[in-house]
Amino acid sequence: MISWFCGEYLPDEEIHLSPNDRGFLFADALYEFVLCYEGGFFRIQEHLTRLHRGAEQLRFPQTDFGFLEGVAEELRRKNGLEKSMATIYIQVSRGAVPKRGHGFPPADTPMTMYMSMAAFDPAKVLRQREKGIGLYTVSDNRWARCDLKTTSLTANILACEYAESKGGGEALFVKDGVWIEGSHSNFAGICEGALVTHPDCNRILPGISKAVVLELAAANGIRVEQRPIFEAEQDKFSEFMVLGTTVEVTPVIAINGRPVGDGNPGKMVRRLQGLYADYLKKVF
Repeated sequence: MISWFCGEYLPDEEIHLSPNDRGFLFADALYEFVLCYEGGFFRIQEHLTRLHRGAEQLRFPQTDFGFLEGVAEELRRKNGLEKSMATIYIQVSRGAVPKRGHGFPPADTPMTMYMSMAAFDPAKVLRQREKGIGLYTVSDNRWARCDLKTTSLTANILACEYAESKGGGEALFVKDGVWIEGSHSNFAGICEGALVTHPDCNRILPGISKAVVLELAAANGIRVEQRPIFEAEQDKFSEFMVLGTTVEVTPVIAINGRPVGDGNPGKMVRRLQGLYADYLKKVF
């Protein structure tokens, strides 16, 4: 496969990262993961806007990444994926430094920028969207800026591995009795007919797919409440779901082995799945 690295299109085996790169040394880096449908990229500008905000917050020397949409178009062409579903991975770091040190390098240090693309087989997520998944809760011990999509994902990796070892499809972070979000997805539920999800703040990643689902719900007469969901409220909710780039809208049928409702995907999740599918047909 051909990837893009610091301005050049190169075969993967010709790309070499400096061991002094701050992304490698400190996870001083940001990333985005974009899904390509046959008709184009899913909200890539929103992904690049989130990348821009993260770069501003981390005080990177460059914060404008709008040009990467053109890079993605060219990568898709070079890899022969114009008519296929594919994923785009983007990563930017503060750059390579002569000597390891916690302080920022000189402002003129070139940033390290990387983009790769791969074909995407949706078979697994399609099965999960149809049948639903189980979640297992994990104490949220991540840093206090989960709104920044950094490459520091050790807590997420451990949480995901724990859930999978229990037979679950995703982990669910819990903090102070509140269900926050998944290890790689947002979380929402249905309570008295309303779609409820945690409001965007420093504790949660502002999801692109979540924003689309909230837009679709509001436009179709579904009441939306952005508020914390407490563990103790589980019995008040008739349905739960996870939202994300590849999972789209996936039903949650159990939490910690305890069935949600009758243990099957609910009517509102199915309705939201339909609205999401209709939206994609219109866009692509």
